[in-house]
Amino acid sequence: MQTANLVIDVQQGLCEGPDAAHDCPGTIKRINAVTHRARAVGVQVFLIQHESQAGYLEHGSPEWQLARGLQVDAGDRQIRKTTPDSFLRTDLHEALQTQGIKDLVVCGMHSEFCVDTTTRKALALGYPVLLVAGAHTSAGNAAISAQQVIAHHNATLTNISSFGPRVMAIAHDEVQFTG
Repeated sequence: MQTANLVIDVQQGLCEGPDAAHDCPGTIKRINAVTHRARAVGVQVFLIQHESQAGYLEHGSPEWQLARGLQVDAGDRQIRKTTPDSFLRTDLHEALQTQGIKDLVVCGMHSEFCVDTTTRKALALGYPVLLVAGAHTSAGNAAISAQQVIAHHNATLTNISSFGPRVMAIAHDEVQFTG
């Protein structure tokens, strides 16, 4: 299998409270649909978790835990990270190389931070990316709504051509994995 599914930062602290990302229950449901199809044909699922040394998203804290409702399988690989880039100071790239992975399916949180940075780094490393359009989300910001952030990244990331590999945005129910 030459494809891997990255699930970025779907953590409890990003799904609850006044700063929760937009439509976490729906986003998690769509991510679960994608990861279920991936696992069914042997595609490796990577669960990536952001962490800090202290405070918010501190490793092991309730906020750091994977979000309630996110389906996890014993065969999933967990990656801990400390920056928006899932590749920086982690073993993600090496794990992908070891498994012969050539393409990535990306979903998770937040569209404008970790999903964006990881997708751009994946392109720089030579991985084409399928961005699951309905399975990444944002909390929005003072300038634009969460829905606008999501739409912006679906449009912007798919227009990057300078790396060689490209991003294709596709609805969660159209993602197909082959065994």
